[in-house]
Parts: sequence; C-alpha cells; structure tokens
Amino acid sequence: MTPSEFEFLKNFLKTRSGLVLSNDKQYLVESRLLPIARNAKLETLSAVIQQLQRSGNRALETDVIEAMTTNESFFFRDKTPFDHFNETMLPALLESRGMRKQLKVWCAAASTGQEPYSLAICLKEQAAKIGGWRLKILGTDLSQEVLEKAKTGLYSQFEVQRGLPIQMLLKYFEQKGDIWQINAGMRAMIEWKKLNLLENFNHLGEFDIIFCRNVLIYFDQATKSDILGRLAKSMPDDGFLVLGAAETVVGLTDAFKPVPGKRGLFQKKQAVQAGTGTVDRPRLAVGAGIGTR
Repeated sequence: MTPSEFEFLKNFLKTRSGLVLSNDKQYLVESRLLPIARNAKLETLSAVIQQLQRSGNRALETDVIEAMTTNESFFFRDKTPFDHFNETMLPALLESRGMRKQLKVWCAAASTGQEPYSLAICLKEQAAKIGGWRLKILGTDLSQEVLEKAKTGLYSQFEVQRGLPIQMLLKYFEQKGDIWQINAGMRAMIEWKKLNLLENFNHLGEFDIIFCRNVLIYFDQATKSDILGRLAKSMPDDGFLVLGAAETVVGLTDAFKPVPGKRGLFQKKQAVQAGTGTVDRPRLAVGAGIGTR
C-alpha cells in the first residue's frame, strides 16, 4: 500500500465511520483488509483502494468499515458501570419515574450484544421493584454483522465465561451443545438497530440512560464534541450518560458534568430556570443510603 493509498483510506474511514487512524497503523490496516481482498477476489490491497476510489461498491465499502472498527465486548465489562447502574442510576430513576413507570436505555455501541444483555439481566434481577414498568433497551452499532450475532443471543463457552457469573449463566441461558443462548424472554427485551453515530439520531427519541462506552476514543476532538452534544439532546435533564474508563467530557462539552465519586458516570448540567444560563441546580442525592463500591 502506497502512502497516498493509505492517506485515502484514512480519509475514507474518518468520513464514513469517524475512525481516526494514526500513521503507525498501516500494519493493522493490512492485516485486517487482506481477508477482505481475498473474499472480494482482489489480488492486492491497492486493488481494494482502487475499488473504494471508484465508489459504488457498497458491499466492499461496508466490509472495509466493519473490518477496521473494533467490536471487543464481554458480559459486565469493567463491572463498575453496572454497579453504577444498579446502585445509583436505577434507584434515582425508579423514584423519579414512579408515576409513569417507564424506563428507556440505549447502548450506543452494542457490538455483539453482551452489554445490552448484561443490562437486561440487571433489570431482571430487580424484577420485584419494576413489576408493571415499561422497559426498553435499544442496542445500536455501525456493523450489521455484529448486530445479527447479537440478535441470536448465541455465545461460545469462551464468551460466556468472560465476566458472566455462573449463577446468571444457568438462570438466563440455555445450553445447546457447545453454545449457550440467552433465553427468549431476555432477547425480547432488546431492540436492535444499525446506526452510525456520525449521522442524525434524533429519530430514536429520548433515553433515561445512555451507555456510549469505548467509542469516543476512536474519534477526533471535533467529532467527540459533536456526538456528546447530540447525546445531551437525547436525554432528560436527570438522565445519565456512561462513558468508558478512558473517556471524559472534560474539554469537549459543557452539556455534561461528572457525577461525584462515580467514575465514567455523567449527568447534564441543569439551569436554575429557563433563560438564566448554565448555573447548576443542586441535584438530588441519587443513591443516598445505598452502598457504593
């Protein structure tokens, strides 16, 4: 791959997916795109680039984007966000939404489904508190391929051993040979949609909780700021945003503030009243009296 071809590919990926590649990632590009070239019956990576430059080959464009985006996921990944979900977010929202009894959660980088299913398990474990509630979990991802896997709820022994407690595996999954499938009731809790975060997502509606973990790290500063601003418009003032451990809103947006003592957890900044600017209003102590880790 020539320097000019690599430069074209960097611009192509940034425009289509937001992914920013550094110049030292050419080896990664080559290792991931060689199988794409073989499947497309193209002899070289230069031939792949030429096809992309001509445009019109949507299947090849999709294959290249999906090959270059990272889809690493496992159940209850990093644990802390799920502690926050159980101990801070749910108690606060169950109280404030007690009249309408509705809760909407969006996983904005659902990958192969482990994160949305982990949240569904958390909600099932709280069944005594949320009986009669309308619960919606939306899982979106740029890759249709990983969403198709997520829809099936099928996971290998290796995948279910990564972060999933054995008691939850036995409670919510059925074994089918060497494969485990999460039960139909859990699968029915989640709606799946293909979505590129670079595009308008207003049509999805408003969400009480948005998980957008380990996505922003792949974007440049301007793209991060844009996405965070649009996420803020997709939640109420008392909603929660969850980012990855290495991600922050600092220096990117004034729409969110960190929840004190809760790594990776954010809420919108709230005005005292409409038209008075961005003066913070004292927030109700979410999770007061509830143990934290």
